[in-house]
Amino acid sequence: MELTAAEPRRHSMTALFLDGEYAVSVDTETLLQAGWKPGQDVTDEELHELLQQSDAHRAREKALYLLEHRSHSKKELEQKIARTVSPEAAQVAAQKMEDLGLVDDEDYAQRFARELYRKGCAKRRVCYELAHKGIAPEIVQQAADDNEPETQQAILRILQKKYRDLSDEKSQRRASAALQRLGYGYDEIRAALRRYNTNEDEWNG
Repeated sequence: MELTAAEPRRHSMTALFLDGEYAVSVDTETLLQAGWKPGQDVTDEELHELLQQSDAHRAREKALYLLEHRSHSKKELEQKIARTVSPEAAQVAAQKMEDLGLVDDEDYAQRFARELYRKGCAKRRVCYELAHKGIAPEIVQQAADDNEPETQQAILRILQKKYRDLSDEKSQRRASAALQRLGYGYDEIRAALRRYNTNEDEWNG
C-alpha cells in the first residue's frame, strides 16, 4: 500500500490516505515520530503497529488530562479513557498511572468516603457510590468503616440544617424521603425524627 496523503484533522489527529482512499486517523505526534511520509509504501503490519502506538499515546494523554482536573479511581479512569481508544490501551494507561502513583484506590476511597459523609450520606449510600467507582469491596468496606459518623447524630444534623420545623406530618414525610435517598433506613429515620421533635428547642436554639 502507498501512503498517498496525510491531512491534519482536529484534536491533533492526522488522516491517512492509502492508495488514494481514506484509511485511518492517528495522532499527529505518533505519526511524526514514526517518520511516515506521503509516497512511501507501508505494510499491513506497519499500519497495525502505528495504530497501536497511536492508541497508547492517546490513552496516556487522556489519562493525564483527566487526572489534572480531579482524582479518579483506577476503574473509573480506565472507563473514561476507553471512550476514545481501545479497551486494551485504556487498561494499560490506567495501570501506568497507578504504577506512577498518580492513581491510588485506597487513598481515593478514603477521601471520597469523607466527602460523602460530609454531604450527609449514610454508610449504605457511601458503599454504593464507592463500588460504583469500581473500588474493590475490601477497600470500600475499610473506607466506609474508617470515616463513618454516628448515625443518629448525622441524621439530626441534617434535620437541623435543612428542615428546622418538623412538627407536621407533611414536613416529616418530605424529610424522611430525602433521608432515604441518602441511604438511611426507615427505623433509623423514625428514631431520629422522634428524638428531634422531643428536643426541638435544643436543636433550634
